[in-house]
This record gives sequence, structure tokens and C-alpha cells, in this order.
Amino acid sequence: MEGVPLHAVAEGSGPPVVLSAGLAMAWFDWDPVAALLVAAGRTVIRFDRPGHGLSGPAAAPPTAAGEARRIAGLLDALGGPGRVPVTVVGHSLAAFHAEAFARLYPERTAALVLVDGSVEEQPRTVLPAGLRTGAARALGRALTAAGIPAAAGPAARRAAVRLSRTGGGDPAARDLVHRCYRSGRVWRGILLENARYPDMAAEVLALRRGRPLTAPATVVAGYDGSGSAAALRWLDRQRGLAAVLGARFETAAPAGHLVMLDRPAVTARAVLSASPGVAALPQRRA
Repeated sequence: MEGVPLHAVAEGSGPPVVLSAGLAMAWFDWDPVAALLVAAGRTVIRFDRPGHGLSGPAAAPPTAAGEARRIAGLLDALGGPGRVPVTVVGHSLAAFHAEAFARLYPERTAALVLVDGSVEEQPRTVLPAGLRTGAARALGRALTAAGIPAAAGPAARRAAVRLSRTGGGDPAARDLVHRCYRSGRVWRGILLENARYPDMAAEVLALRRGRPLTAPATVVAGYDGSGSAAALRWLDRQRGLAAVLGARFETAAPAGHLVMLDRPAVTARAVLSASPGVAALPQRRA
């Protein structure tokens, strides 16, 4: 897609749901949620953005509109499931992409769900975008040449997941983690996407001014239950995001940033409840 081989997985049947993972994550990080959605009668579509998971290397710096087009192109390529409006779900950084899709393709959007989505009320940049992009590319090449991804990539992934959860370690299969995170391609993609984070945040703010959100929206915030100032501040910012979007607000607790791993049932229920007239999962412990 756009010259980059895109890895995607579609499973199940019924109303379609697109799941897009955050920075440095892969399609398999949605496994627990995907299983619940398929069991509830949904077609679940997962994919890896360029430079992530098993997709090809990132050929160009990402933009929010570009990632929205990528989702639209993926749906076009899938045929049947992509011909009806979808519930688009974005985690963390991918919340920018999901919101951009909902605003740019309202006729293709049944609902929008943001899972502990990135929030930037006033995005600021210190360095020009071109300089940040160049630095990210140079660092990625240097790390790859030094063999850092091959030597420490999987361990870095495991550590990041542990730090982003309240419920344990990394449940991903060892072979998948090694296949993805030993690759310099993935770490170059991560650095490039991270370098353009503030630009995508600003792009979404601009879309909010000119492209109304017509689909029902839900914001799900992860809360670790600690009562710390940082945790409460994050909840306030997530509530603020919901208010800006006119969205329903839910808290998943206890959960870290990787809500889909800590509270998969809460996440699945939020997705299933997002579209009017569609039954949700029965209430039970996550």
C-alpha cells in the first residue's frame, strides 16, 4: 500500500472493527481484545503501520491524514468488510490516526474509540520537522549498524511492556517478539514515527476546526488506581479529550497505558457499545 507492503490480519464475521496499536506496538498486542470481539460477532481487522510489526519499512514520514488514508486503503483492499462503516479504534499515538479517519471519512465511520489515546492540547516543536526526521533516520541507521536491535531489541520491548502495565509482563509469543523487535526496520520505524508525533498532534487539532466529528465517540482511559498526581492529571486530560470530542468517557482500572492487555474485557465492551443498536459483551470481571 503506497509502495509499502502492509501486514494485516482479518478474522471473524459481522460488523467490522479496525484496531490500530500505539507507537512501537504490533498487531498481536490486540490478541485478547480481538478474541472477545470475534466471539461477539465482529469482523476484526488489525494491521501494522510501516516500520512496525511485519509491515515493510517506512518510506516517508507519517502524517495523521496519511495514516487515515492507509486505513481507508486497507478497507478497500479487503473488499466486503471494508464496504460498510467501521468502528475504528486507536490506542495511544494511533488515536491521532483513528480520529483523523473518522473526520476525513465520516461516511465510512460507524464509531470512534480512543484507548488511552495521546492528548496534546497545545503541541509544540523545538526543531523543524525536517531536522527531526533526519535525526531519527540517522539514529536508526546507526543503531542498526551497531547491531543494537538484534542484541537488545526484544529485551527493550519486554521492559517497555512491563512498565506500561499494571497486570504483569509481556504476554506476546517469544518468536513473534524476536521476529519483529530484532529488526532494525522496526526500530527505525519507531524513531521516525516518534519524531513526527507533534506534527500529527497539530494536524489533528487543525482537522477538529474544519472537519466535524459525526460518528459517536468513546474515550477509554487507563487508571492504575494509585491516586498519584500524575495518574489523576492523566485522567483529567482524558476527560478533557472526551469533552472536546463530545465523547462518552470510561475509565479502565486498574490499568496501565496498555489498557488492551490489562483490561481486555473493558476494552472490548467499550468497542461493542460504541455503535448504537449493537449489543455489548455481558458484564464480567476483566
